Amino acid sequence: MNSLRRRLFLLLLAATGAVWLCAVGWIYLGSRAELEHVLDARLQEAARMVHSLVAGGNITGRAEPLPPPGTGYERQLACQIWSLDGELVARSSGAPNASLAQDTEGFADRRMGDELWRVYTIVDPAKGVRVAVGDRIGLRDRLVRGLVGGLVTPALLIAPLLGLLIWLGLGRGLRPLNAVAGEIAARDGEDMRPIAPGDAPAEVRPLISAINGLLGKVEVARRHEREITAFAAHELRTPLAGLKTQAQVALATTDAAGRDRALGQIIVSVDRTARLVSQLLALARLEAMPDARSEARVNAGTALREAISAAGAAAGHVIEIDPVLEGMEVPGDPECLHLVLRNLHENAVRHTPAPGRIRWSALPGGEGLAIDDDGPGVPGGELEHLTSRFFRGSGGASGAGLGLTIARLAAERLGARLAIANREGACGLRSSVTWR
Repeated sequence: MNSLRRRLFLLLLAATGAVWLCAVGWIYLGSRAELEHVLDARLQEAARMVHSLVAGGNITGRAEPLPPPGTGYERQLACQIWSLDGELVARSSGAPNASLAQDTEGFADRRMGDELWRVYTIVDPAKGVRVAVGDRIGLRDRLVRGLVGGLVTPALLIAPLLGLLIWLGLGRGLRPLNAVAGEIAARDGEDMRPIAPGDAPAEVRPLISAINGLLGKVEVARRHEREITAFAAHELRTPLAGLKTQAQVALATTDAAGRDRALGQIIVSVDRTARLVSQLLALARLEAMPDARSEARVNAGTALREAISAAGAAAGHVIEIDPVLEGMEVPGDPECLHLVLRNLHENAVRHTPAPGRIRWSALPGGEGLAIDDDGPGVPGGELEHLTSRFFRGSGGASGAGLGLTIARLAAERLGARLAIANREGACGLRSSVTWR
């Protein structure tokens, strides 16, 4: 299972271990350099002490052991006194038989058998001797390892306790997330109230804000669905009741003319119901549709003729199409473009009394297209509501109030903008679709 707590625990444990390793490496290198400096100073001091004994005449000309060394590190030192002609004058009990001394005065690393020695040599031409004091480098390494081991061992013993504290700390730090999850899990499907941030830490607040935003969007979508369902139930009730009434009239009457009128009203009611269902389906499809912008180009004249044909005959109306549209191409999905053009055309036909004129034209610069009708227009205060769902206006217009809503949504999916305004200097509306 992919656990955030486990992942953070491993990351923190790895980071802590890496810091420890770097600290151990730094301590090892620093301690080694400092220890070598101190031990070199002790070598130099011991060599000078032995040389002072030689200068004082306490060493005879035969090889004899030096005075007993002190305690501690001094017990590990090896001392030799050689004459300048290569004769061993004296040495300590731990010194090798081979010469540690070098020809020049100062520090040097010398190998004696399998061991490497650090040696400090003092050359005294006046006394004719060389004094050499050295210690094993292996001893120095053991001293450094002992120092580092003294630091690492407690750290290794503390590591399990540190891991436990990190695990418990992560559990406490992730408690706000668990609280949010518990609050959401305790709700039913109808509860869309925002989650209260409370004392949630700053890192959790963006998550709570995102969830609240999602809950808000879901609530808006559900409200739209309820509105559509309620409206559909209300709007379908009337034509269905009319269908039943007209069917009863057709069955009950013996007059052929009356029966024909009833059947004609049945056809009108069926057409109205079919159009309402078609609009509801188109609206639902547009709301679920992602962005329909496309690099593909669609011929505006061809798409317009198809939309006008699908809208049906406009008896008594004069339909004009700007020839410029025949050669104009617009971007986007053909289906969305068809919905825009068809609904704008149907709206213009419905509100233009016969014999009225409906004109499609291209906007200057090829930015889009527009439709002008000879209808009564709309009061200025209602223009901004024309594309709202189920808005019919104060003129008592027929229809469901969904045509312009569908046109607006389809235009938005195309990346275009639908603008509706009263015509200047004439009656009627101008609806324009402009690509951004």
